[in-house]
Amino acid sequence: MGATTSPGVPFFTQAATFESLWPTTRRHLDELMDRGKYSHGPKVEEFETALAAWTGARHVIGVNSGTDALVLLLRAAGLRPGDEVVVPAYTFVASATSVVLAGGRPVFADIDPLAYALDPASVEAVRTDRTRMVMPVHLFHQLADLAALLTVADRHGLTVVEDSAEAFGMRWNGRHAGLHGAGGVLSFFPTKTLGALGDAGAVLTDDPALAEAVSAMRHHGRAGRTLDDFPTINRPTELLGTNSKMDDVQAAVLLAKLGRADQDIARRAHLAAAYTERLAGTPGLTLPTVVPRAAATNPVWYVYLIESDHRDELAAHLARHGVQTETYYPTPLHLQPCFAELGHRRGEFPHAEAACDRALALPLYPDLADHELDLVSDLVRDFQHGKQR
Repeated sequence: MGATTSPGVPFFTQAATFESLWPTTRRHLDELMDRGKYSHGPKVEEFETALAAWTGARHVIGVNSGTDALVLLLRAAGLRPGDEVVVPAYTFVASATSVVLAGGRPVFADIDPLAYALDPASVEAVRTDRTRMVMPVHLFHQLADLAALLTVADRHGLTVVEDSAEAFGMRWNGRHAGLHGAGGVLSFFPTKTLGALGDAGAVLTDDPALAEAVSAMRHHGRAGRTLDDFPTINRPTELLGTNSKMDDVQAAVLLAKLGRADQDIARRAHLAAAYTERLAGTPGLTLPTVVPRAAATNPVWYVYLIESDHRDELAAHLARHGVQTETYYPTPLHLQPCFAELGHRRGEFPHAEAACDRALALPLYPDLADHELDLVSDLVRDFQHGKQR
């Protein structure tokens, strides 16, 4: 690729964040080490309680990844073998593979090209008599059109489960993402707005029966609370479960980071506004927008996503200058090899396919310095102007 001509800008790093949070993180880790319980112990319960207060959810169930959270949520919400779940064709593959892992069948629908979220009209078009659930996916910086999607779901008796893995902090009319249907999920993968050191996730719900089912299934289906309770390892197994316990080390890190979540969200908003100011009017470039909804919503800038007709060339240009980017997502779900048996062809979901061809994420995280953002913006503008000559 050749030597870089400027200081590198990683797509993501949280080194400075962890350095500043180390005193708080160490306190939580010291408590963890003194207790000697490192998986599904008191720190997990402490984090669940804190996150429930922050989001307003009645129940938060910590698990070991956002993907497992989706699988367990779908099962607890009543997905039966062969049931269809409508999923957007433009999202991370876990949205659809979780349906398969839970025993269902994904049915793909197109997206709204402005919000990159499930298009309610497309849901109506692809729904069949076997459809039981619809899965809005809240991507990048804003919620899907929950009012319209809930109306479609109510009209056809469908259960709504939210893939809110990226939607930490996003609210619709004051209510947090994941709490508008049967339940939702959060991912705490390190790059997320609230990120751990490794994999972790959670299910959010206001339904006590669903919460109880997820709590049991994450711990091999054992009935009752199992936190810090090894002597009852032979409790009756009432549900088919799995081993999806959250590690207390991740809970300790997340507790420390939750204390500065509002600060991090504000920093992300500042950076997004700075990108928009610097890139506005750049030829051949589409910038992200906040789509008006039927109720008050708030963007939380997890990803700053631009579109370019020369996406791959732009990414290569930035890489040559030491700037890392991410392609969200190069292949739509209906054309992924793992779903070939569903028989889809290019052209079925044009908005999803266009996003896959054009979208590129620029570095955006609290540790990104303003001068780094200026460098990225200058490189993007220079490239796009060069394409117009």
